[in-house]
Amino acid sequence: MSFPFVSSVLSSTPSSDLPRRKIPGSYGLPFFGAIKDRWDFFYLQGRDQFFRSRMENYKSTVFRANMPPGPWISPDPHVIVLLDAKSFLVLFDNSKVEKRNLFTGTYMPSTSYTGGYRVCSYLDPSEPEHGSLKALLLSFLASKHEEFIPLFQSCMKGLFSGLEDQLRDKGQADFEQLNDVLSLEFVFKLFCDGKSPSDTKLKSSGPTMLKKWLLGQIGPVSSLGLPKLFYPIEDFIMHSVGIPFLLVKGDYRKVYDAFYSSAISFLNKAESFGLSKEEACHNLVFVAGFNSFGGFTKVFPSMMKWVASAGESLHRELAKEIRTIVKSEGGVTLNAINKMALTKSVVYEALRIEPPVPYQYGRAKDDLVIQSHEASFKIKKGEMIFGFQPFATKRSKDL
Repeated sequence: MSFPFVSSVLSSTPSSDLPRRKIPGSYGLPFFGAIKDRWDFFYLQGRDQFFRSRMENYKSTVFRANMPPGPWISPDPHVIVLLDAKSFLVLFDNSKVEKRNLFTGTYMPSTSYTGGYRVCSYLDPSEPEHGSLKALLLSFLASKHEEFIPLFQSCMKGLFSGLEDQLRDKGQADFEQLNDVLSLEFVFKLFCDGKSPSDTKLKSSGPTMLKKWLLGQIGPVSSLGLPKLFYPIEDFIMHSVGIPFLLVKGDYRKVYDAFYSSAISFLNKAESFGLSKEEACHNLVFVAGFNSFGGFTKVFPSMMKWVASAGESLHRELAKEIRTIVKSEGGVTLNAINKMALTKSVVYEALRIEPPVPYQYGRAKDDLVIQSHEASFKIKKGEMIFGFQPFATKRSKDL
C-alpha cells in the first residue's frame, strides 16, 4: 500500500523542472571502504558529522556511502543517502520501494532472535503474512482503546512517585531505570490482560533481559560510548562478528514463555486471523519488546530532556493548557488531549528534533527518479536507499 499524500508530493513537480545530476559519492575500495566509513560513523567523526561532512563535500543532500555495519555482518553496505525532506519521502512510498528484511538496515539479525520467524517488521507489505499480522495487532489494540489512558496514568504515577522518592532520599534520581520498569509494566499489562511481568517468571528482570535481547539485534548499528582504548574491541565484537544469540537464548525463552502464558486473549484472537499461537507470540514479543518497550526507553527520556531544556516559560504555558482542558473535560481523555494544541506541538517538535527511529531504508523496485530541492537523480532498480530523518526534518541552515 502506498500513501496518497506521499505519492502526490513525489509527482507534484516534474523531473524536468530540475537539472539531472549523477549521484555523487563513492563506496571506496571493496571491503576497506566500508570499514573506513564504519570507523568514521562510530569513532572518528560521529553520526551527524559523518553525514554533514559528506553533504558539504559533495554539495548535495543525495550521495553514495557505506552504512554500518559492513563486513562481515552486512552482505552489501552500499546505500544512496537522502538528507532532505523532499527526496526522503520516497522511502514511504511502497509502490516505489521494497521493505523486505530492511527493518534494521543493510543487515538482518538471525531469525533465532524471533523464534525462527521473520516477524512483521521484516516483511514487505506485499507479503500476505504482513497483512494478517498487522490486522491482528490493529484489531487487538482497537479493542483496548478504553484501557490506554487509565493504564498509562497508573504506570506514569508509579514512575514519578519513584522519582520523587529517590530525589527525597538520595538527592538524585535514576530516570532510566524507573522508566524501563514502568515502560515494560505498561506494555505487558496492555497485551497480557492486565497481568504484571512481576507476576511471571520474569519477576523484576524483564527490562534487563529485553535490553540484552535488543542489543544482540541492534548492536551492529550501535556504539556503547566506550573510551578510545576499547574502540577496536567494540568494533570487532559488535560491528564485525556480532553478538551470538546463544548469549541471550535463555533470557528470550523466559520472555517468550511469560507472554505465551499471559497474553491469552491476544493469542486466542490470533487463531481467527489464520495464525498459529506460536508465530503470533513471537511477533507479540517483538512488538512489545522491540517496537514498544524499546521505543519507550528512547522516547520518554528524550521528551523529558527537550521539555526540561525549553525553560520555565514553556513549562508554565503547558501546565496552564493541560490543567484548564483536563478540568473542563472532567479528566484526561483522548478528546481532551486532542484539544491541547500547545502540548501536541511540543511533542511533535521533540519527535522531529530527535526521532526515535532515525533511519529509514528501502530498496528500489524499479528504476526511478528522485528529487532534492536542487536537482534530480536516477536510482537503479535494486539499489538500497537510506534516509536520515534527523537531517531530513530540519532546515538546511540548522544542519
